Amino acid sequence: MAKEMITGKEFRAMLLGAYHSFEKNFEIINNLNVFPVPDGDTGTNMLHTMTSVAKAISAMNDNQDVGDIGAQMAKAAIMGARGNSGVILSQLLRGIGKGVAGKKSVDTIGIGKAFQYGILYAYRSVANPVNGTILSVARAMAKGTYNIARTSNDLEAVLTELISCGEKELARTPEQLPTLKAAGVVDAGGQGLICFFKGCLSGLRGEDCAVIEVAQAAPKITPTAEEPLDLEFPYCTEFIVKEANITKEAVQDALKDMGNSMIVAVMEDIVKVHIHTKHPGDALNKAQEWGTLHDIKINNMVDEHNERLFVEQKPAPQKKGKVGVLTVAPGQGLAVMMHKMGAAGIISGGQSMNPSVEDFVNIINLGEYDSYIILPNNKNIILAAEQVRKLLGAEKVNYVGTTNIAQGLAALLHFDPERTAEENRAVMTRGAHDAIGGSITQAVRDSVVGGITVHKGDYLGLINEKITCTGNSIEDALQKMLTGKDYELISIYYGDTLKEDEAQKYAEYIEGLGDFEVECFPGGQPNYPLILVME
Repeated sequence: MAKEMITGKEFRAMLLGAYHSFEKNFEIINNLNVFPVPDGDTGTNMLHTMTSVAKAISAMNDNQDVGDIGAQMAKAAIMGARGNSGVILSQLLRGIGKGVAGKKSVDTIGIGKAFQYGILYAYRSVANPVNGTILSVARAMAKGTYNIARTSNDLEAVLTELISCGEKELARTPEQLPTLKAAGVVDAGGQGLICFFKGCLSGLRGEDCAVIEVAQAAPKITPTAEEPLDLEFPYCTEFIVKEANITKEAVQDALKDMGNSMIVAVMEDIVKVHIHTKHPGDALNKAQEWGTLHDIKINNMVDEHNERLFVEQKPAPQKKGKVGVLTVAPGQGLAVMMHKMGAAGIISGGQSMNPSVEDFVNIINLGEYDSYIILPNNKNIILAAEQVRKLLGAEKVNYVGTTNIAQGLAALLHFDPERTAEENRAVMTRGAHDAIGGSITQAVRDSVVGGITVHKGDYLGLINEKITCTGNSIEDALQKMLTGKDYELISIYYGDTLKEDEAQKYAEYIEGLGDFEVECFPGGQPNYPLILVME
């Protein structure tokens, strides 16, 4: 039987279906990201956006009007949006909310028009739309379903046609973007859009969401291909401005010369901005003219691994000293090691999510120490540490710009609680300067990075976050990384996929590659079976 009228209860079920669809498929979407190391976050960002929506609408009762649910959905989406893909998805939801505003229930034509509104808002949120992205898929959906959305009395038929049009355009994205063609994948954001509408259809039908089938393109790798990452504007910057009285066009005009990939969303007195820029501080300073800043996130896309938060935090009821070190660790074993070396507090940060400014501020505000020195241990987290310093003041917080675990451990080694914070910062900075960090991970897709051809499944050897070699095994990558090097001591920290006896075999293998003394410790980090500290 055709579904002709949608109630608030059914509309909520559709949105919760979309949320569950992302829950089941976000990692599949992540794996479509072009850069070969396991750092994809498009699906995660879309899931975060839908999580905010799901929390907001789940608190509403079954008798709520469609328009009320749409309004709550739109506000929650813009506040919870994260990353380029999350902001675009939030605008899709905002447009849908606009389309159902003031309606108790909505017929098929009405919901079809609401979807059209959503796709239009998503498309207009990007200052310079690029073919071969989520926007191409959205545009094809809008165009392909224009007639059926106005003539059919069956919402399931409209959604089915919407998905079909999107899938056809998604399959074309590798022909529109050479980086997708080289990697042999379709656009991750476009796949996420399909995931959203498939979830809506499942929610409407009362069915469980299915695992999506991902279209693959034929990989085309050439050694001359450029690295598929725009390095001109390396800092992915996001923020929310509240109590603002400014139009989207005015925001875009003010920021247009500061970078690219700009997405602006304005809803009532709330402004959400995503931009890739050379100078994040300039964008933030400009935004302060419009209102109050919130939810600031700044990531360096060159080596971004979107680390996942995991580490224990032990609040203390009293002060222990004048200066404490707050360090970031990607695994439980490394956290324990850093604690033993004198770290007062540990925040996790590995290869799936970066800690936020708020994570640091919450620990510091416990008041355990008079002042803190932050060790970010990742380029992505340095600007967050800088934001903490600006928020709380240099007398309360400072940081050493450590970019990897090796530098973080070296800095900790030089920490002395009897010194002042500034004396410690100077000594720890010098100690970290010469530290060399390495790691082994596995490529999640075909690519060409820095002139090195990478195939999915290759083991990658990285030194100070740069891919230096590939291998067909961990041993092969280690051999290429370390042969001919004159390190004296190599400490290896093994990840959560290795057992102690397996890690010990790698330690013995490294010893046979040169005149190295090798120590082996549990690290517990995800995605990277081995992290190396070379001295």
